[in-house]
Amino acid sequence: MSEPTAAASGASFEKPPLDDVMLAMDVVDTLRRRERLVARELDEAGREADLKQRLKGIYAQQGIDVPDHVIEQGVAALKEDRFTYQPAPSGFARRLAMIYASRRRWGKWVGGGLVAALLAWAANYFVFVAPDKTLPEDLNGHYEEVVAIAASDKPRSRAQQLLNAGNAALRDEDTQAAREALAQLERLRAVLQQEYSIQIVNRPDARSGVWRIPDVNEAAKNYYIIVEAVSASGERLQVPIRNEETGEVEQVSRWGLRVERPTFEAVARDKQDDGIIQNDRFGLKRAGYLDPEYALPTSGGAITQW
Repeated sequence: MSEPTAAASGASFEKPPLDDVMLAMDVVDTLRRRERLVARELDEAGREADLKQRLKGIYAQQGIDVPDHVIEQGVAALKEDRFTYQPAPSGFARRLAMIYASRRRWGKWVGGGLVAALLAWAANYFVFVAPDKTLPEDLNGHYEEVVAIAASDKPRSRAQQLLNAGNAALRDEDTQAAREALAQLERLRAVLQQEYSIQIVNRPDARSGVWRIPDVNEAAKNYYIIVEAVSASGERLQVPIRNEETGEVEQVSRWGLRVERPTFEAVARDKQDDGIIQNDRFGLKRAGYLDPEYALPTSGGAITQW
């Protein structure tokens, strides 16, 4: 329901005064809202005075007293397109302003992209760039650690070869090859640090020996004693063993050591006697050495699967 006018209600009230400019702008706005009225009145000669009178009536109904000169200013302003927004001409400055005004729409996507790019850069730096910068120092440090642990010339010679290979790769800017040399130095150090006894697997539920027929000579047999690495505290260890059938080095807790048939049969008789191998010690791997010392004759060849 609309509010009653002052004349209808009989009440008298005062509106806050508006300056002439604000009133003229309001007149223009009123005229624009009544486009049909304006088009009809302004297009007919001699009807402008009537239009001004009708405008005064519109404001009177709202309790606003608009002077005649303000009505005239409003009508004239409408004719001259005053108080009308004119868009800025196209150009570089306008495009910048439009981009800035729409920043809430595209800002989150740009911000997300910048964050993703920053994370990718950080990951690349800390995973690849930063470690690569320390490669020369790391190579020398690992080499010195290996030499300090080594108890024979064989691991020292191997460490020197790896150091030379790593430095040569750095000179050629081949960081991948340098990292591989560093990884091999780390593995060499780990092997030298290990100390364990090599024992024949001596459990009723596990095999203590196997034999294989080689592909190159089906008339022959290769014999293997199954052994495991046991620390001084009785813990079974994982050790690197090269499988002579595949050429691959694998981390295993049990492997087969190749022996001659008499050794194989002697171990078999020992186990068949009472189900227990009395002499189950096959060898010893001491810290500082690469190769174990064997108590039983073996070629050192090994398999990791049977």
